[in-house]
Formats: sequence, structure tokens, C-alpha cells
Amino acid sequence: MSIIIPANSASAAGGFQVANSVRFNGGSNDHLKKTFGTPTNAQKYTMSWWFKGTGIATGSMFEAASGNAQNGAFVYLKTDDLQINSIVGNSEVMKLIPNAHYQDYSAWYHLCFAVDVTLGTAADRNKLYINGERVTSFVTQTNAPQNTNGMFNTAIEHLIGIDIYNSGGSLATPFNGYISEFVFIDGSQLAPTDFGEFDSDSGIWKPIDGLADDLTFGDNGFYLDFQDSSNLGNDVSGENNDFTVVNLTAISQSTDTCTNNFSTLNKNDVMRSGTSSVFTPIFSEGNLKMSDTATNNYSAFGSIAVETGKWYWEMKIPNYDPNLGNRIGLFYGNNKAHSGSYYNGSNGFLIHQNGSIYTSGASTAYMATFSDNIIITFALDRTNGLSYVGAGGSWADGNGNTNQSFANAVAVQTKLSITMINDITFPFFDVYGNTSQLMNFGSPSFAISSGNADGNGYGNFEYTVPDGYYALNTKNLAEFG
Repeated sequence: MSIIIPANSASAAGGFQVANSVRFNGGSNDHLKKTFGTPTNAQKYTMSWWFKGTGIATGSMFEAASGNAQNGAFVYLKTDDLQINSIVGNSEVMKLIPNAHYQDYSAWYHLCFAVDVTLGTAADRNKLYINGERVTSFVTQTNAPQNTNGMFNTAIEHLIGIDIYNSGGSLATPFNGYISEFVFIDGSQLAPTDFGEFDSDSGIWKPIDGLADDLTFGDNGFYLDFQDSSNLGNDVSGENNDFTVVNLTAISQSTDTCTNNFSTLNKNDVMRSGTSSVFTPIFSEGNLKMSDTATNNYSAFGSIAVETGKWYWEMKIPNYDPNLGNRIGLFYGNNKAHSGSYYNGSNGFLIHQNGSIYTSGASTAYMATFSDNIIITFALDRTNGLSYVGAGGSWADGNGNTNQSFANAVAVQTKLSITMINDITFPFFDVYGNTSQLMNFGSPSFAISSGNADGNGYGNFEYTVPDGYYALNTKNLAEFG
């Protein structure tokens, strides 16, 4: 189900704002790596970061890798399930699998894992917290033996975003999703309140400022804030424990963070047209890319819906094929049938790549035909029940052309004489055949040549955002939605 206001998002509250995250795309084996030195105290450490998953396969967010199957440790996000494991001498000395599923792909979660193996109480030796609350219910709970070192915080390679924990020492199980505010403390078992706090007004768990000044990091400690796009492994703790960047580029830096959550595509909310009983759209690039290899239409919805306000987003079509299908549009309300025709209902519309509007089983000419690598622009005036579509920086005139300024654009609803129902509205995208789409709700998954923000200073768009329209993120939603 799509989410109007993503859960556990600190963006609804004020205070400290996190500027950047890293978007990991598992198919490219992108990651960060560093070989640790001698620790301050191998028996006491704390790790803390924020993550936003995508529901794509299994991925290792953090790993201590010896290169063989006998010694290693990892924090896995196995699609929706979290697992923390440490193996020493081919024996599993610690394993935690919470009795919970982290399947809200529109939400940011905070993870804090604090270890002190010298403690007498077994359950206190490895404490796990999610969004400031201690996890006490586990599917599997194997606590670390007293005074027994694990593999985290030892003098071996540590990786963020991928796993090499196998007998051949090769890359495997990459992480798909976003990570921000990654902190490692060598020598202390800290509490989640050293990294975050509950907002007094909203009750939302949010990050706190001043970590670099207030924390004692220890010899292997680090703080990655991901604000330097040319060096995403830069440690700002003062310990100079920089990570080596592998296959991450400037486009891997995202403004989608735990304090300003941007819309993506919602993997939990897809719709199919055709005879297949399996939903098979392929999601990647932090759920900002949707591809299809089948002969069915597959549709996906944005993870943020709106009831009011004015909103703007873009979609790029790489490797355009006139014989296939790319579509962009809106869906009104939350009464979605997740099979059947993608445009037969009256509660939405799609702009087909041939430039026609499809709704209620009918079509009519609206704009110019799409082309290879074209960037489609979309402006939604939810307050007045109007929406506009353009391409290549120009807007549609309603007569099969795309040659107007935004001020002279013709609204889709005006062209069709339809009225947006009084309900929430979702961005809506559809692919057919061997094709793909790249979304940009303000934190793009593709390179931008110009760079345009909205009037609030949020977003990175190819084309100028119309006056009064805003990127789909929770900071804007709280103010204008």
C-alpha cells in the first residue's frame, strides 16, 4: 500500500537536518571498504546508521570480512528481515534475527547495535535498537559469550553496502537501498540517545546534531556523513578513518535522507495488465528505476500521495523503443484493482508514449510523441484539480504538440473535461515490454545537466520547476500538502 506520510520519518519534525545519503544499487557492486587497525577495545563497540530499504533481494549493509567462510560478521537486510551475525573459527558466536519485518520501503529506520561482551548478563552484551526502541523479541537470539571477541572491530576489512563473506572472497549479496549518518564507535557500548531523540511534538525518532564533537570515536571509529560527492567515504569524526569508494559516483549521493524523505516507487504497490499472474516489474536504483522484460503492462505508484498542494516530478526514458510502451500519469483514490486494464477506470489517466491521453477506455491526442532519452515533466495542481505534462523542457498544448511555456500549457483535465475526484492522488507509471523508466522526484537516479531546485530549495531537476510547485518530499508535504 502506498503511504501518504512515510512512517518513522524524522522529516516531519524540525531541528537538525541531514543533508545527504548514499544510494546503493546492488547490480553495480557499489560499496565502501576499509581495513581496520588495532582497536581501542575489541570487546566494546557501537554502530549506528539510518537506512531505507527497497525490498530488492538480500543485501549486507555492514560486514567485517576475512575473505573466508570461517571468520566474519555482518548486518544483513534480507529483503524485509534484519539479521546480525558473527562467526569465529567456523562457529556462530552471535546471531540476532528480530521478530519483525522492515518492509515499509517509503520509511527510514534507525539502527543502533551496541556491544560489550564483558557484561555478565548475556542479553546485555549485544543490544539492538530500532528507531530508539530496544528490540527484545527475536526469531533467533544467540548472545555473544562473555569476554569472547567477535569479528567486528578487529584488524580485518570492513565493508559498507556489500558482502565478500564467502570461501572465495568474492563480491556477493550487495545492498539495495539508502544509508545515511553512518557512525562507528570503538571502545564504548553507547545508547541510541547518543545518536537520536524523540521529537517532543511529533514523537518521531530523529537524529541529533553534534556527533563529531560530542562522541569519543576510538582508534577504529568513524562518522560518514556523505556530504562530499567526490569522496563519499570521507570520515568527519577527526580520526581520519576514510573508506575507499568502489563504483560509487556523484549520482550515488542522494538528498533523500532520514530528515527529508523523498518519494520513490513503491515496490509494495504494483498493478498488472495482462494474463500473467505474477507481478514482475524490475526495480533498481533505490526504487527509482522500473523495468519490464515481459509482454504485460506493469504499473507502479509513487510512495507519497497528496490531497492538496502543487507538485512537480520528472521521468526519463532511456533506450526508447516505439514498439514498446512507456506511460506517466495519475491515479485518484486508494481503491486500486491490482490487475486488469491499466486505464479503463475513470479514476486516473496515463499519457502514452505516442502522446495520447488514455482514460476510461478511450484516448485522445495531447502532446508530441516521446523519444529516446527524453525527460518527461509533470506538474500536479492538486488544489485546483489540474495537471500538466511536458517533454524536453516544453509543455503540451493539448493538440498533439509539446511547444508551450508552462503559462500557456493545456491541462490534461481541460483537454478531457474530466474532474479529479476528491481523494488522495498518486503518481502513476507504466511500462510494457523490454523497456525502463528512471524517476526523479527531486533526488534523481540519472545525471542532471543543469540542476534546478523548487522554491523551497529542495530537489535537483533537469528543467525549471514552475513557480509554486514543489518536489515530493516530506519537508514540502508538511508545509504545503
